[in-house]
Amino acid sequence: MNHTSPDATGHGALLSSHQLRLRCRTGEHQITTSGYALGYAQANLVILPQQYAGDFLRFCQLNQKACPLLYVSEPGQTDAPPLGQDIDIRRDTPLYRLYQHGECSRELADISALWRDDLVTFYIGCSFSFEEELISAGVPVRHIDHQRNVPMYLTNRPLQGAGPFQGNMVVSMRGFSPANAIRAVQITSQMPKVHGAPVHLSAPEQLGIANLQQPEFGDAPVLEDGDIPVFWACGVSPQAALMNARLPFAITHSPGHMLVTDLPNSQLRFG
Repeated sequence: MNHTSPDATGHGALLSSHQLRLRCRTGEHQITTSGYALGYAQANLVILPQQYAGDFLRFCQLNQKACPLLYVSEPGQTDAPPLGQDIDIRRDTPLYRLYQHGECSRELADISALWRDDLVTFYIGCSFSFEEELISAGVPVRHIDHQRNVPMYLTNRPLQGAGPFQGNMVVSMRGFSPANAIRAVQITSQMPKVHGAPVHLSAPEQLGIANLQQPEFGDAPVLEDGDIPVFWACGVSPQAALMNARLPFAITHSPGHMLVTDLPNSQLRFG
């Protein structure tokens, strides 16, 4: 399999969203989607039985910063017409996680064999979408430059619960110079469908993060001298809620391995 990065080939960022989905579908691409198919919105996934869908929808509505909904499927629906053509949610994400009774039992690249007619898919906005806006504005995104996954941390900030779904917010972190941190706040504030403005700057201990070098998800951060850590609400937050809910069966994307849609990032901005 060819698991090359966009920086290694020079072409990953130029792939269309459909081309990247087809590579995921064939197993050619099983790494993070950060930095790939720039220009298109990426989505977090939560797939669960219909009997829990009402409570989870309410959870997302109560926590829109962490769970900004892009689309919710009908039971058993495997496509997502508002988000793109020729989407097969069973195969078009690089890597999935199967959760059973709150535990991640395995990761897999294709969930076709697990599919059921009662499954509802929630498509949730992802901060990878605003990374293109940062790069276009000349703001370096260090984990992309270093071909790594973004670091993600479980915080001490509680989310509002709904039914069995409750827990604390997960945040993603990017390090910037002070000037670029200001630009990042300005740019991302324009994109509430993909988490919007940061929830915290600097002082990670105030979020309950004891060691910035040991994220719960993703890779260790890349920070340069003088960088300020900037934290955004993260679409991995629902995975923490799923673990707390201990559902018998649920599926998510593996952190950093998103569904890339045909929705232009430009449509996610105000104005």
